[in-house]
Amino acid sequence: MRVAARSWPALVLVFCSAETFSMAGFALVPSLLPQLSQQWSLSATEGGWLGGIFFLGYILAVPVLVSLTDRIDARRIYLASAALSGLALAGFARLADSFATALGWWWLAGLGLAGTYMPGLKALTDRLPVAAQSRGTAFYTATFGVGAGLSYLWIGLSQVLLPWRWLFALAAACAAVSVLLVWHGVSPGTSPTPVKAHRGHWREVLHDRRTLAFCGAYFGHNWELFGFRAWLVAYLTWTRAISPDPWTTMPGLIAALATFLAVPASLLGNEGAHRWGRQRWLQSVMPLSCALALVVGFSGNLPSHWLIPLILVYAASMNLDSAALTAGVLTETPPERRGTTLALYSSIGFAGGFIGPVAFGVALDAWGRSSPSGWTAGFVTLAAGVGVGRWAIGKIERPVTGKGAS
Repeated sequence: MRVAARSWPALVLVFCSAETFSMAGFALVPSLLPQLSQQWSLSATEGGWLGGIFFLGYILAVPVLVSLTDRIDARRIYLASAALSGLALAGFARLADSFATALGWWWLAGLGLAGTYMPGLKALTDRLPVAAQSRGTAFYTATFGVGAGLSYLWIGLSQVLLPWRWLFALAAACAAVSVLLVWHGVSPGTSPTPVKAHRGHWREVLHDRRTLAFCGAYFGHNWELFGFRAWLVAYLTWTRAISPDPWTTMPGLIAALATFLAVPASLLGNEGAHRWGRQRWLQSVMPLSCALALVVGFSGNLPSHWLIPLILVYAASMNLDSAALTAGVLTETPPERRGTTLALYSSIGFAGGFIGPVAFGVALDAWGRSSPSGWTAGFVTLAAGVGVGRWAIGKIERPVTGKGAS
């Protein structure tokens, strides 16, 4: 399936723009967690659940929605799911008044992400020439960081001016914009493969040890990444309370900058995998991220002008593996079962996105939310997550050569 009337850079631009708008609400709960926790008297464990439930919605829906892209045009799934995301954000704005109702609406928003992120990637790569797929994938996955960073940025700037319900309503409007972009900017396609070809795909994917290794690595990556993002604003709010200074005046802006760093780091990571070999690259950068998680965790008493740059370096390091992982599993999978592979990859990977925030919150409650040791324990859970990912990528037996790996 190809769209001849539109050049591949234009297609990448449309999908990346739509992804950015669809993620406008991505940082709402992490950014507002201190405020919502106070308003609804949440424990740290409940705060972790509220942050993680988004990804639970994702992993419950993604096996069905992404595997469907092997049978029907992924564009159709994207449009329906982006609309659902807007509905969930509007529902949160209007009806969330307790921990329980917030869980329900935020879970539904995660389900919407399940039908936009990977199906959007599938819809894009279905329309790209083979030679452009690896870099198109890198740009698209890096845009996840752009969308997340912009989400932290606009929420951080706006929450001092608007009630939090208005922020959810504005994010719902942005989701509607993403629907319009894809509706008007991407031509419909035909079914990628006959329905019968889908049979047995799950069996083949589940017996592919290489695919499973990538899935395990993505699990560890997301455990660390989304555990960090879920609690970063709360952590910076805590550091401001114990040592106020200009560096910690606006935690949302620091969180936005930390998230924006995912973009160059992710693109650099994919190029590093091209040059030095995917497996070799991943086995080098994941231990680096693990070590930095421990360094940050034990540095809570540092002056902010040292701590904040250290956090930003750590934020960049945890994204050096992102595009390299996704491009690897995508380009090494036959096109006829690529959707099923991405479904498994997303399900296992975003299970880590659910566990990371919850594990961090449990550690905080166990060691003390107002104590440095509690936050140290939280960062230790992030190191444990990426450690699992490093162990998984080590299970790849056949090495990936340098420039041949794309």
